[in-house]
Amino acid sequence: MRLHAAWTDWLDAERSRLPLWLPVFMGAGVLFYYGLRFEPAVWLGPAAALAAMALAVARSGLRWLLAPVAAAALGFASAQLATARAPPIEPDLPYHAVVVTGVVRSVEILPEGRRITIQPARLDDSAQPLRRSVRVRLRSTDDGALQTGDSVSVRAVIRGPAPPSYPGAWDLQRDAYYAGLGASGYAIEAAERTARAQPQGFTRLVQRLRETVASRVAAVIPGAAGAVSVTLLTGASMAIPPADHAAFRDSGLAHLLAVAGLHIGIVMGFALLLARFGLALSEHASLFWPAKKLAALAALAAGGGYMVLTGMHVPIMRSFAMACLFTLAVLADRLAVSLRGLAVAATVLMLLVPWEVPDVSFQMSFSAVLALIAGYEALRPWLRRLHGKSPGRRFASHLAALALTSALAGSASAPYGAYHFGHVQVYFVLANMVAVPLTALWVMPAGLIGLMLMPLHLEALALVPMGWGAEAILWVARAASALPAATFAVPHMPALGLCVFSLGLAWLGLWRTRLRLAGVAIMAAGLASPWLDRPPDLLVSGDGRMIALRTPQGAFLQAAKGSSKFTRDAWAQYWAAGSFLPMADDPAGVIRCQADACLLLPYADRPGALLARGAAHPAGCGQVSVIVSGEPARGLCPRPWPMLVDRFTVWRSGSAAIWLEPNGARVLTDRAGRGERPWVPPPPKPRSPAASPLPPALVDEGGQPGPVAAVHVPGE
Repeated sequence: MRLHAAWTDWLDAERSRLPLWLPVFMGAGVLFYYGLRFEPAVWLGPAAALAAMALAVARSGLRWLLAPVAAAALGFASAQLATARAPPIEPDLPYHAVVVTGVVRSVEILPEGRRITIQPARLDDSAQPLRRSVRVRLRSTDDGALQTGDSVSVRAVIRGPAPPSYPGAWDLQRDAYYAGLGASGYAIEAAERTARAQPQGFTRLVQRLRETVASRVAAVIPGAAGAVSVTLLTGASMAIPPADHAAFRDSGLAHLLAVAGLHIGIVMGFALLLARFGLALSEHASLFWPAKKLAALAALAAGGGYMVLTGMHVPIMRSFAMACLFTLAVLADRLAVSLRGLAVAATVLMLLVPWEVPDVSFQMSFSAVLALIAGYEALRPWLRRLHGKSPGRRFASHLAALALTSALAGSASAPYGAYHFGHVQVYFVLANMVAVPLTALWVMPAGLIGLMLMPLHLEALALVPMGWGAEAILWVARAASALPAATFAVPHMPALGLCVFSLGLAWLGLWRTRLRLAGVAIMAAGLASPWLDRPPDLLVSGDGRMIALRTPQGAFLQAAKGSSKFTRDAWAQYWAAGSFLPMADDPAGVIRCQADACLLLPYADRPGALLARGAAHPAGCGQVSVIVSGEPARGLCPRPWPMLVDRFTVWRSGSAAIWLEPNGARVLTDRAGRGERPWVPPPPKPRSPAASPLPPALVDEGGQPGPVAAVHVPGE
């Protein structure tokens, strides 16, 4: 009886919070779709969602069980429909220089040069244009005038989006699939404008406006400060030098470059202040008009214009959705900021852009806002006690609120940053306490005034002070990132661990009673998951040019000429290795190299691996469970052959991860990990012996690849 009474009391206290869990289940449905290794039937998600909704309406007694199922099915269906709407990938792109012709959709300023996106695009004057856009980085010396809407012709080397750096890494091909990107590359000749056209349609007009604003801001504010100012006003951050990008990231100020809630809040607050001041100048408006509500509508219009100007990416769309709810609450005389508003914003975004749910911006944005709303809701009594009438108490309360805001948002979003980027910032609270007020009270207001003065060509009056403020923010970022131990690498958290942490965060933030404190234990379990997960012992890149070994003594790397720095950095982040040592004899004797091969024995109780270099029957064949080679290596060891991961394996199946087990080796390839999804290119087609990239030993008389019994890869 006591247990039933406690359950009834808890349910009565939390009944109003139950709908807040529906977006959580909806997000789980989206993530479940992207975690599949096959593409389900397109009708599956919508049918399951409709069935669950119908049952939830018909059987009110089971509504508490069927509503979460319906929400998860709705998220699954939303992701399915978004995938079905996207055009198919371009499977047979050339791997040589081609002439790309088409219409410029956007022009981006880079630290050195520019990058253009062409759509529709034709390759070598083909009759049919590509279904997807092509992105080309222009030569640094190419200063020809190009604008959105121009027709262009450029000779470039292009290729399809890059696959993940290792099995389970971030999927750039999935990003490109939903972004409509089919290929990217670099120009080898100057781009030629074949026709100058005025932009047509709303999207091209907005893009032309963004480019105009960016060029005029950069003309007044040179250098990195100008690039930061352009980012704050247009959302285009590609022009910021890589060193300053790293400084913002390592200091915990990267959110200032990701235009989102802070920025739209400043814009709307500035517009609200101007509107209230303008209405206050009229006695009639002040006495008879709903000045507060009219000012809120004006602020919402300003926020919408800023969202369009900055590119309408997910963080700003989420923030604008919250702003719409805020305005509706003001118009209805209700509480403006609430968890219900956050839930509605999350639901709308998952219906519109479900592919953003696995992305770091979506996760960090919503985790930070959830922590802020729930944290201030729980700590409001203590903050009221701190607030007083004296100037000193007021200053102390504002300082405490600023520190609390940075601590809540930074702590809630830090695990997501650690999962995606592999490190945690130490001084983010101090850096934000200085940089955020600078941005809110100086830099952004000056930039907005500059935008209003641009039609009069007087923007320099406001942009010059904006540049001073941007320089101050840059100094804060550089100084904080240069402090001792400003960042530290963390072990890679498995995806399941991040899901457990997210569940704990939602549990802590959404419930109202003391039971919410159980979320702390759930979050701790998620944060401890890296120590329960064992990373692979070897990694092989998709082109076979890099092979890395993880040992208790450190991480070692063999890299051939032309290997990818991006992949090397991703591996170091995955292993929290910091840096790699060369693959050579080490003091501990883990790696024993000879002229024909390296014997890898990282563990005394497990078979090792053989890093072959092309010689037949190299020494050590009998001591290993797997042969790893950057070149085709079939037949190097006598029968019985060990497991083989060579150039042929990664050519057909993508990058490989290898675990050395006591009873052998376990191999996971990128293709086996991702499965057959619409954004995963099909396996390469066999070619004739004359055109085959493989040596004749791996091609049979009919032009097909030879038997692959020696290439034993689980999941294939």
